[in-house]
Amino acid sequence: MANLNFPWHSLRLCPPTAAPCPALGWAQAQLIHTLCPAPSFLLLLVPAALWCRWFLPAWQVRACPDPMEEIQKTVEMLSLWDKCMEGASGAPALAGPCLAGNRLNLDVYPDGCCHFLRLLKEQREEVVQVEFLRLSSNDCLIGTTLDSLPHLQHLKSLVLKGGHARDKFGSCQRGSLTSLPQDFGKLKCLTHLDLSFNRLSTLPSCILCLPSLRVLLVSHNSLMALPEDFGCLSKLTFFSAMKNQLTDLPQSIGELSMLQTLDLSENVLQLLPEEIGNLHNCKELVLSGNCLSSIPDSLANLKSLRELHLHSNFLVTVPASLASLPNLSRLDLQNNCLRAVPAEIQALPFVDLHGNPLGETEPSLQAGESSARGLRKLSCRLRKHRSFPVTSEGCKVVLPCDIHFCFPAGAVSDPLRIYFRVLEPDPQWVKLRHHDVLLSRVLELQPHGVKFQQEVQIWMPFVQPRMLHEHEVVVRTFSGQSWSDLRTRVKGKRGLTMAHCSVLHFSWFLVVGRPVQDECEVPAEGTLLFSSVEPAIKVIFPPGVTEEPRRVKMQVLHVPAEAIDEITANAGCRASPLLCLSQDSLVDFLNPVTIQLPLPPGITGLNLDQLRLHLLHGDLEGQTWDDITSKVVLKFTHIYVMFEVTHFSWYWLWYTTKTYIEGIAKKVYERLRLYQVNFIALQRKRDPEQVLLQCVPKHKVDPVLERLQNRYQGPEPSDMVEMFEGEQFFAAFERGISIDMDRPDCVDGCLSFIFYSHLKNMKEVYVTSPVDRKGQAVKGQVSFYRGAVPENVPEDASRRRKGADSLWLATLPIKLPQLKRRCDENPGPLCGFSFPPLNLGNAETGYLTQANLLSIARRVGSDWQTIGLNLGLTYQEIERIGHNNRDDLDKQILGMLFSWAQQNSEDPDCVSKLITAMKESGRQDIADEVETIIDLGRQKYSESIRRVGLEQESSTEDSAIAML
Repeated sequence: MANLNFPWHSLRLCPPTAAPCPALGWAQAQLIHTLCPAPSFLLLLVPAALWCRWFLPAWQVRACPDPMEEIQKTVEMLSLWDKCMEGASGAPALAGPCLAGNRLNLDVYPDGCCHFLRLLKEQREEVVQVEFLRLSSNDCLIGTTLDSLPHLQHLKSLVLKGGHARDKFGSCQRGSLTSLPQDFGKLKCLTHLDLSFNRLSTLPSCILCLPSLRVLLVSHNSLMALPEDFGCLSKLTFFSAMKNQLTDLPQSIGELSMLQTLDLSENVLQLLPEEIGNLHNCKELVLSGNCLSSIPDSLANLKSLRELHLHSNFLVTVPASLASLPNLSRLDLQNNCLRAVPAEIQALPFVDLHGNPLGETEPSLQAGESSARGLRKLSCRLRKHRSFPVTSEGCKVVLPCDIHFCFPAGAVSDPLRIYFRVLEPDPQWVKLRHHDVLLSRVLELQPHGVKFQQEVQIWMPFVQPRMLHEHEVVVRTFSGQSWSDLRTRVKGKRGLTMAHCSVLHFSWFLVVGRPVQDECEVPAEGTLLFSSVEPAIKVIFPPGVTEEPRRVKMQVLHVPAEAIDEITANAGCRASPLLCLSQDSLVDFLNPVTIQLPLPPGITGLNLDQLRLHLLHGDLEGQTWDDITSKVVLKFTHIYVMFEVTHFSWYWLWYTTKTYIEGIAKKVYERLRLYQVNFIALQRKRDPEQVLLQCVPKHKVDPVLERLQNRYQGPEPSDMVEMFEGEQFFAAFERGISIDMDRPDCVDGCLSFIFYSHLKNMKEVYVTSPVDRKGQAVKGQVSFYRGAVPENVPEDASRRRKGADSLWLATLPIKLPQLKRRCDENPGPLCGFSFPPLNLGNAETGYLTQANLLSIARRVGSDWQTIGLNLGLTYQEIERIGHNNRDDLDKQILGMLFSWAQQNSEDPDCVSKLITAMKESGRQDIADEVETIIDLGRQKYSESIRRVGLEQESSTEDSAIAML
């Protein structure tokens, strides 16, 4: 009861209507107030995670308790929390406080399974009586713990969730559960089972043996299908399998007669069984983010249904009978392919049809031909023009870089040829915003500006962002003057993660990861905006805040404690997440808007020193930060602070004793834009003249080196340096090492690179030396230098770039070994590789022989796939060559060149085609070498003609013909 002696009147609290728990929605908050009408401050004392773990599981399985009893239990829990905190601060004893009555919550501890096993050994009689148990499946001892759980015969609620740990990239780690012991079926009292965020590919069969199960959560797993007898869980009232890989549902799902909530969103469902209409007690059905093109008419039998979510599918029709559902209050049909909707559906006041091509006429198809069959699948064979045709019939196209297109029937009225290029991003015109990361190369589609009659679907592969929980993926398109973000969905396609968008025009496209953006439209009546990244952050718009509706956007950026400690030298500074607010109007709000931010980590209303709290306001570019603490009224609760503003920008809450906090905040903000990287320079073991250069983010260095160690060797990576997203740098070969100056990426003898944190900043080059290597080895080096940098370079970074060595980054050694005098002593990468004799071309234009192709192959490098495509090889042939020689780049190159040569040995123009392909691939150096070989062949041919006396004779004959 010590907590109740705190002087509560000294705190300025939230209104009682505020939700007491940031992890809970408004419905759960009202549930807490209903079941436990304690004072608001009492609710605010307990962290959100503990409210969820202590109280909600019990409320899910038992009737409404006596209010005074719950108040007493709340006080007991507060005392329990104090004891747990004392134990966490260094006391070794944890067993006693964790076992609270019939509840055991160990998922908040990193070694919870170890504590459970110890409790089971030392206090077995009490543990086997536990009814509510929570464990983290990220725990390394979860496998051992599973075998002990069937002994808990009284268990009613079991949570074995993953997602409690994060990897070094900041992403939530899934738990290690792939199955459950068969003895789990003995838990006859179990009513609530949560296996979310794990690695289940099939639903454990023992779950079907739980006769009392009412709540089952298996979201964020890898389930491909549900068992055929899934309907035997006859008491199930809540089932969530969102974010799995389900393609269909068993017919027995209709036997779940007591099911009230069914969430199957973010799967790959293509059809629904008619039996789904037998779920007569279902109140909420969530099927968003699937691949449904239609829904069964039997859904009209769900008389209890209140909410039906079908957005982000491929629906082309919906049954009019849905309008007759008596209790339906929400019907979400956004982002589908609906061109026409029954009048009964359109008349519903709660239907959402945004993002559908309503009113557009569907092109007529031939008799007996369905819409799906009318799409002609086109296997795109790329020739030298890199194009494909599109007709009014529509087609599906897959490019070699795994970019997918779907042109619906009627997208074009006349045949149209589409030209495409996949380009390396150029920072001069690919402008990234602060905290954006580039996830793909640039796709250019021509002709620009042509408007399609129906939306064309594009799927672009991308590299998943490092901070996946804080970033969202969007496709960005260039209009010729500026870039804009398209409505994007992330879906799996053919085993790849794709960014999907729909367009009516073609231009330039790329995939970008940006901080998650929550947005809403603010009407005159006011509204509420929550952050999906940090639910504790919210913005309250009161009535009368605006005259005309305006759109508001919110982005939240978490700040690692390491970044703050690095700048402040571990001075104990703490900061809340960064909040960025923007709107589409230049006019300030008519009434103040209330913003709620969480207090910095470790700070609560109990230990808050208001003199150390600073509220900072920054401009949209983060260049200036102002302390506005004295200009606003801060209202404090146990874990939040609230204040009012009339315009939007960056807002940041700091807790520190430092006086010049604005300068510290600016440095920390700038530090968030820098990436720590290392440079590597490796030489191929079988051909030291082939050098691999790469700029690797610090966290990827070890995996990259491990992958390359079998084929490459070289020095240790360089020291760590810092670079910006989109920064240019150069590699210069020095001290007796040189490269071909005619390479398109060569600037003043240096290789040009652009650093993008999620792309491969790698190039392979062949190096030479003017030194005679027959007598000695060459010990050279490669140095890396900064080039152009993005706009608005932070002052601190600019300061480090000044001075004599301001542009130098790192230097790594390169050694070319001494050449051996006998060729058979060093057979090189072509040892064991045999080719048929070749003579490409003709005597007059010049021949290319087998020896010529072998010489050319040594200079191709990693561009071999692009060259092969420009030579006319199909994508399937390129894939086959790459797969058959996947461990040897030399054999891949030779296989590509000689496959083309054998296919074109009878073509008299094949040599000119080779030269053209090299130029189109950006390899002017090789094109020049081929032309030199051909010129030399012509000269030898002319000399041989003169030697035998045929040239004059031919000239005389030609003159005679000309005179006729």
